[in-house]
Amino acid sequence: MTVTPPPPDSGPTPAARADRAAAQARAFDLIGAHYDEVFPHKEGQRAAGEWLAARLPPGARVLDVGCGTGRPTARQLTDAGLLVTGIDISERMLELARKAVPEATFRQADVTDLDSSWGPYSGVVAFFSLLMLPRAQVETTLRLLHTILEPGGHLALAMVEADLDDVELSFLGTPVRLTGYPRAHLRAVVEDAGFEVLEVRDHTYAPASTEAEPETQLFVYARR
Repeated sequence: MTVTPPPPDSGPTPAARADRAAAQARAFDLIGAHYDEVFPHKEGQRAAGEWLAARLPPGARVLDVGCGTGRPTARQLTDAGLLVTGIDISERMLELARKAVPEATFRQADVTDLDSSWGPYSGVVAFFSLLMLPRAQVETTLRLLHTILEPGGHLALAMVEADLDDVELSFLGTPVRLTGYPRAHLRAVVEDAGFEVLEVRDHTYAPASTEAEPETQLFVYARR
């Protein structure tokens, strides 16, 4: 008897991806400015922003993936003389970002829908935004970000260290689906997307509220 193998898994359908993104956007519309109240300091994120800004000339274009409220990163990079475009799926977050950093450009967009026409950028930051995607989409998105960076461009990426793939958890009282990687796995994923990983730093973070657990944050510094 001949058994026909099933077709390869091509991942979620476009409709399923759209439904997921809409659900995540609704969650962060609800969270809004409360995010900055619970995570007020962001020392590791600021250090990664400083690292990127030090490597780019004034006027260089930077894409802030999952810009949130615009603080601290879009504000920090704009103050450093860089031209920042921030994207987020949450319109509420974008409203806050436009008020906080009126000099930057903000657009409602899902990073998984971008293409090479968005580039080239000299720098890309993605701080805790890709953890909203399943691992398969994280890997695809990293390859996409590689294509929109100019040769020699820099990526600063942050994820939470955890062995999770698309698990529903409560985040600030709102259900969201989250993904994480152990440190060595995350480095390998970034390298597999074509980047040269220059350094991986970890930062232990204690939120300012019992609504969120302490976490180990991983910051990947990479170059195309």
